[in-house]
Amino acid sequence: MKNAYSKKLMFLSLFLLSASLAFAQNKSEILPLSSFFPKPVKVLFVGTFHFHYPGLDAHVIADSNKVDVLSESRKKEVTELVNYIKRFKPTKIAIEAFPKWEPTEKLRDYKKGAYRMERDERYQLGLRIADELNLDTIYAIDDVPLVSDPGKLDPVYVKNLFKDYDYKSDDPYSKIYEEWYAYDDKLRLRLNLLDYFKHTNSRSYHQAGHGAYLIGDFKLNHKRGADALAMNWYSRNLRIFRNLQGITESSKDRILVIFGNGHGSILRQLLESSPEYEFVEFDKLK
Repeated sequence: MKNAYSKKLMFLSLFLLSASLAFAQNKSEILPLSSFFPKPVKVLFVGTFHFHYPGLDAHVIADSNKVDVLSESRKKEVTELVNYIKRFKPTKIAIEAFPKWEPTEKLRDYKKGAYRMERDERYQLGLRIADELNLDTIYAIDDVPLVSDPGKLDPVYVKNLFKDYDYKSDDPYSKIYEEWYAYDDKLRLRLNLLDYFKHTNSRSYHQAGHGAYLIGDFKLNHKRGADALAMNWYSRNLRIFRNLQGITESSKDRILVIFGNGHGSILRQLLESSPEYEFVEFDKLK
């Protein structure tokens, strides 16, 4: 009995070893996807709140919750944030602006001492980092969505499509998001800027932020809200991504993208999915 048992055990061991070797051999034949594509361009996306508070977002921040980046304590934090971002060593900087903002012309003036007291993050981060890294160009890659192009769409259709689409809903999830926004406003006051940016540029934060677009007005008339989101917010971000592709010239490029953090989730998805780019996590800079 013992001999029979030993033979069965030996047979089983040999079978498992053979199966293991076969699996390893088959596995070794699976090439990594990276072997099919050229070296991707590294992109650091820095999602930010708008330092100058233009009041264009659906969520309105009370004056008492606004961060003054020109106060003495916050100026030091801006410097800390700038120095941290510079670790990425970007060769190109792209910002949330339209070409008519003339960022490169503003950069030339910034180098001469202009705009130092502007609160806007395009100055405090974009132009400042470009200046300190001796870059001579800064790129404006913002864009308008498809729905903003009246020559391509029926204005009556657009008006009906966006009826009551105003980001003001009283469904349970919308109320939860309002509570989260209020908490985040207070959190921004308590944390220093670098810690806050590390928190708000995380994958989980981007995903949660994007969820706000998938409730409330998104559910208007079965699919009308979904179509409105596609033609407005998704369209705009796809065009921004296309503009980013337009300034990409070489795998040696290292592109810093500074945008309102509401764009973070879609741009993250596009960058992570594209074989052209490597998304660099903000909190992983060394």
